[in-house]
Amino acid sequence: MAKKTKKQQEALKLVDRTKAYDTKEAIELVKQTAKANFDETVEAAFRLGVDPKKADQQIRGAMVLPHGTGKTQRVLVFAKGDKAKDAEAAGADYVGDQDLINRINQGWFDFDVVVATPDMMAEVGKLGRVLGPKGLMPNPKTGTVTFEVEKAIQEIKAGKVEYRVDRQSNVHVPIGKVSFDTNVLVENFAAITETLVKAKPQAAKGIYMRNASVSSTMGPGVKVDVSTYVRG
Repeated sequence: MAKKTKKQQEALKLVDRTKAYDTKEAIELVKQTAKANFDETVEAAFRLGVDPKKADQQIRGAMVLPHGTGKTQRVLVFAKGDKAKDAEAAGADYVGDQDLINRINQGWFDFDVVVATPDMMAEVGKLGRVLGPKGLMPNPKTGTVTFEVEKAIQEIKAGKVEYRVDRQSNVHVPIGKVSFDTNVLVENFAAITETLVKAKPQAAKGIYMRNASVSSTMGPGVKVDVSTYVRG
């Protein structure tokens, strides 16, 4: 384990690791303990009471955060004809078909999100071995396989984030930057939390939202009391 810097050690002293803070207090602590010399990303992490090995307990989707993430996403769109023109008009950073597939096969990954029209998926599917491990493969569940390319691009540019439970039953989602106003981060956190609560699988038993925390890129995790989001 890497040795913590003096700044990280000082930040740790500010956080009671045994306490679950209310959302606003937790966010304020994250901002206070962010000591890096760049605008750190604030991430929310959730431990869910699901078994990701079971198909009926998979959780995956996407949503547009109320205030975005503070990051400008570079969008690549696989489309032809009029849909390619629509994508260009909507502000896609890269639009194409076989030409882009060839570039990616040669090791080019200068983009953050991939959107594809359904008629392109037969070819795009062949990129699964390279796009999949990077979390870049288009998927209908996240709205990135669609003929509505304009809507997809607009949502991504507005701050759309994807969420997916991992093998350890955790979900990690960026909710903004340290420079964001506290209330803005609180509202983004509330939005993703409420979305995950609504996404609870019927097959999930026992406590669903086990715990949650927020942290900055280089800062310590701060536990959040999410009981107010799961009542009823």
